[in-house]
Amino acid sequence: MRRVCLHANAELKLPFSLFLALRFLKPKRTFLSIITLISVLGVMLGVTVLILVISVMTGFDRELRQKVIDFDAHILVSTEDILRDWRTLKTKIDNTPGVVATAPYIQGPVIVEFQNRRLAPLIRGVDPAEEEKVIPLRKFIKYGKLDLEGDSTVLGVELARKLQINVGDKLTIYSPGNLGQILNSIKKLENAKGEEEKKAVDELRDVILPKELTVTGIFETGHYLHDSEFLLVPIYVGQELYGLADALHGITVKTDNPYSAERVKQAIQQFLEPPQYAQTWIDMNRQFFEAVRLERTVMFFLLFFIVVVAAFGIMSTLITVTVQKRREIGIMKALGANIAQIIWVFLGQGTVVGLFGTLTGLGLGMALIRYRNEFSHWLASTLHIEIFPREVYQFSSIPAEVIPKDVAIICISAFFICSFAALIPAYFAARLDPVKALRYE
Repeated sequence: MRRVCLHANAELKLPFSLFLALRFLKPKRTFLSIITLISVLGVMLGVTVLILVISVMTGFDRELRQKVIDFDAHILVSTEDILRDWRTLKTKIDNTPGVVATAPYIQGPVIVEFQNRRLAPLIRGVDPAEEEKVIPLRKFIKYGKLDLEGDSTVLGVELARKLQINVGDKLTIYSPGNLGQILNSIKKLENAKGEEEKKAVDELRDVILPKELTVTGIFETGHYLHDSEFLLVPIYVGQELYGLADALHGITVKTDNPYSAERVKQAIQQFLEPPQYAQTWIDMNRQFFEAVRLERTVMFFLLFFIVVVAAFGIMSTLITVTVQKRREIGIMKALGANIAQIIWVFLGQGTVVGLFGTLTGLGLGMALIRYRNEFSHWLASTLHIEIFPREVYQFSSIPAEVIPKDVAIICISAFFICSFAALIPAYFAARLDPVKALRYE
């Protein structure tokens, strides 16, 4: 029998242990084969889900940072009140090492109305000539053009969709900036009589009259929050709406490297006086970045348990194999097989299952990453399952970035866990006494 096995093994040119491992794994219509198949599927699904989720979370973090950098300044210099002597401050910031450009800005909530549809977005008052040096606004224009001359505005594409407004339409804006004036005028009107009442009514009308702006363009950044919450207006319109006269809400700053903005911020803070302060783009969006990082870490450890469960499936399969193959193990040991060879017979089974499951999981994971958006659209249109709602995640498509290091860690870890799971039953199989195994044969 030993000669026959050696002859067959020589023809296949496979090591003795691997040859037997593959023979034991050869599919047969038995319950054991079903367990083996389930183990392979478990490893495959674990690796697939891990690669898919980690890549999407990494891409989400990257896209979030990029969208923020594209539409927000690297540094924002502001104050708890308003900036009055802002030109002197702007000159000092321009002369700070690492600063590329600066621009004045106004930002705050307003109420907009179009054909009896009302929303409460944010206006951003900018000087297009200077703001373009800090933020490349023109590249985001989807319809119309970036024209902020006169009483005009440029809307985000999602905001325009909600209002059902197009380029050329007129938008009405009500500002909360003159709320105090309105209340004072109402009190004056309540106490006025005759000519005083008429004069008070005229003053109140001047205060509460809305601003009417013409839509000259619609922009799309790809970041849902920006596209649904912002409209750009000329800086003087923002100053009028908030009653600022020549003052500002802040100054936007562009640095030579967005990831070294903290260093530039420290230099700017040296000549800021309270209540003035400076914030980097990371400071302003820290909660988003921290949430993504924490979720990515937690998802990795949670999903890795799928691979661990699959490894337990492999272990239970091999324990069953060692019980069923007691006779064969006894014969091999009687023919001279040593402990290492017996261990590698069963360890080889776990290794083959782990390797096959890891490779198929890698292939399926990369395929799902490649067609992630098509798969999401199919689920939404066919099964009405929205797995990536734009309103929640603030992106128009599912982002993903495959980092080879992460993929390598996932695949190698899954392979070694499966191999280690096979080591315990392999060791007990190797310790089997051939006399006891063949006693009743």
